[in-house]
Amino acid sequence: MSVKPVRLALLGCGTVGSEVVRLLHDQAGDLTARIGAPLEIVGIAVRRLGRERGDLPVDPALFTTDALGLVKRDDVDVVIEVVGGIEPARSWLVEALRAGKSVVTANKALLAEDGGSLHDAAAEGGADLYYEASVAGAIPLLRPLRESLHGDRVTRVTGIVNGTTNFILSSMDATGAGFSEALDEATELGYAEADPTADVEGFDAAAKAAILASLAFHTRVTAEDVFREGMTGVTAGDMASAQEMGCTIKLLCIAERGPDETGQESVSVRVHPAMIPRSHPLASVGDAFNAVFVEADAAGQLMFYGRGAGGRPTASAVLGDIVAAARNRLAGTRAPSESNYAHLPVRPIGAAVTRYHINLDVDDRPGVLAAVAGVFAQHEVSIATVRQSGREEDAKLVIVTHGAPDANLAATVESLSRLEIVRSIASVLRVEGGV
Repeated sequence: MSVKPVRLALLGCGTVGSEVVRLLHDQAGDLTARIGAPLEIVGIAVRRLGRERGDLPVDPALFTTDALGLVKRDDVDVVIEVVGGIEPARSWLVEALRAGKSVVTANKALLAEDGGSLHDAAAEGGADLYYEASVAGAIPLLRPLRESLHGDRVTRVTGIVNGTTNFILSSMDATGAGFSEALDEATELGYAEADPTADVEGFDAAAKAAILASLAFHTRVTAEDVFREGMTGVTAGDMASAQEMGCTIKLLCIAERGPDETGQESVSVRVHPAMIPRSHPLASVGDAFNAVFVEADAAGQLMFYGRGAGGRPTASAVLGDIVAAARNRLAGTRAPSESNYAHLPVRPIGAAVTRYHINLDVDDRPGVLAAVAGVFAQHEVSIATVRQSGREEDAKLVIVTHGAPDANLAATVESLSRLEIVRSIASVLRVEGGV
């Protein structure tokens, strides 16, 4: 073709970056036809030049350790960043965007911590910023929120957005294993990193929740705004209790829009393990899959499901963004700019209306249930169900509440822990859905 190619600079050539290179090579003809011009990699920035990269179909002369120099080159049209982390990735991308170069990134941590600086730089340079691969891998999710639902009012986004934790909890549900055993299995199968902290403590999901909330509610939400609770405390006993109630436990990201206690429109964004009924669409999402449930005024309920991680699925999302950015450059147009007009305040977790499942080890004597119920009444928390089991040393109370401010529920649990008749609080889990 005589059409000038769209020139790409790739920052990072690890698991995702190498798959991007392979897909660009394997689908070159189709991509050229879809875009109207060929795509050409003009440079690849890496940390170490001598690293073995197998049969990667690329000229070794394209590799460089000077990422900033590559970004600044005049012949670069689109910068693709799959390095991760905050710095120096932020500096590279701000430089590219201010210079009018399109950016495609999968960097959820950067977007969640300081996506505003990238959007501001994109506006300043009149450049495109795409980041579909930052949440839920290959699942087309962000573009529907950013474009398809732009005429609607999204009220709630509930999702399983971390494959590692979903594999662990699915394994615990299916086999009765404890957390440690399920984590060992996930590590052995390659689902969990050697250091799984970012996954099991909810940091990864919290970053994704911030990105989803920002798009859904037209408000800049950062990772610091997200309440985060990991799932390392979920036990085999918790899972068994959930099964007795016809539920399972998932690590959920939940973003809601609605009035606070004063009637002011606001948002709540949280990540934590929760019981959900097996009838809920998210309950059947197993293995390392992701799924996101979106609720909007006009569209109703929408479900997005698929592989949320892995080199090839993530590279697929990156490639989709590259095609969009390349088309825009050829047409002289831009992607939709950031929509953050709403400026809604973010409610603290204490103001979020939630429900609790509380498992108490109690004394086996008259008056216990009345005393426990009195604590709930004191903190204005209504009890939905009570299940009493065991005798003597095995006496237990399992209580599920109605919805109440999380601060009231937390205060209730604190007061229960000081009751003489409560030997221990075996577990506390939030409850979502119609349990």
